[in-house]
Amino acid sequence: MAEESGQEKTEQPTGKRLDEAREKGQVPRSRELTTVTVLIASAIALFFIGENIIRSVAQVMNKSFSFTRKELFDPTAMAQHLIYTIKTVAFDLGLFMAVTVIAALAAPALIGGWNFSTQAMSVKPEKMDPIKGLKRIFGPQGLIELGKALGKFILIGGIATVLLWGLRDQLLTLGRQEVNVAMAALGYQVLWVFLALTASLILIALIDVPFQKWNHIRQLKMTKQEVKDEMKQTEGSPEVKGRIRRLQIQLSQQRMMQDIPSADVVITNPTHYAIALRYDQTKTGAPVVVAKGADLISQQIRLVAENNEVPILAAPPLTRAIYYSTEIGDEIPSGLYIAVAQVLAFVFQLRRYQKRGGNKPQLNPEDLPIPDELRRDES
Repeated sequence: MAEESGQEKTEQPTGKRLDEAREKGQVPRSRELTTVTVLIASAIALFFIGENIIRSVAQVMNKSFSFTRKELFDPTAMAQHLIYTIKTVAFDLGLFMAVTVIAALAAPALIGGWNFSTQAMSVKPEKMDPIKGLKRIFGPQGLIELGKALGKFILIGGIATVLLWGLRDQLLTLGRQEVNVAMAALGYQVLWVFLALTASLILIALIDVPFQKWNHIRQLKMTKQEVKDEMKQTEGSPEVKGRIRRLQIQLSQQRMMQDIPSADVVITNPTHYAIALRYDQTKTGAPVVVAKGADLISQQIRLVAENNEVPILAAPPLTRAIYYSTEIGDEIPSGLYIAVAQVLAFVFQLRRYQKRGGNKPQLNPEDLPIPDELRRDES
């Protein structure tokens, strides 16, 4: 895809790209780390139980090469000898093998973690293409693996040659010693040779692990266009998000306009802002903002209020204070309780005056108490 578009993969893989790769079984893996982990675990196991293993094997060999004439002609002797061998070496060898198996299973968790992917197990015809197979073998990745293999061969081969040359005299004298003594000496030498070779592989693992992590990220890098396409898929295109936002605003305005007839009063700036307030006397809460808007929306709020005979009161300082401090559906701030209470009291008295007559209530909006922290000047 990147090659066809001519774009270079310069962007780091996104979390979605990494998750998709993990689902396909593409996680960083270092065979060198697994090898070192298994060898170190095996060396530790040999250090603690190696003597028991050698002793058990020596017992089996001693019994295998020493038998009586009666055992030679006994048909059941071979089965008995097999059972004896299993009983003698099964526990120690089983413990050693268990340690190595656990190490082999635990090693992948050190880089990339455990991962089970059914997609990785599926048959992929392109993997069977001999042409692509040759490209992989003779490609950059194949050359890197070849270099690693040669490096391991030279390093391990050189260290093993030096060690065996230094132990040549001791190894040659083992044939002239008793079996138990020879086996113990051989086991000791094998253990230290094993440890030396394992230590040499640690150097290769320390180089391979960072390389595998870097190579994994390199293979998953993305072009700028791929990053943009993914963002569109996950978050939606700006056009779609804008349309959704407009629809949400329209629905919100429709619900807001439907709530205005239930308001007790609409206060205005008088031209720029409009706030519709409702107070439920059956509840203990404060008055609630059921609608608010500026400019064209404020005109619509006033129009709906007029059509539904909701009182409209010009109270610029209070209107601005509520507009900038309260959202639709919220109760008014405690600092505005007294001012809103005076407005509602005026509205209720005005309704009583319109029905029964009497003294007409008066209210000066400029005298309403507005705290300094909530007061907003005319913009």
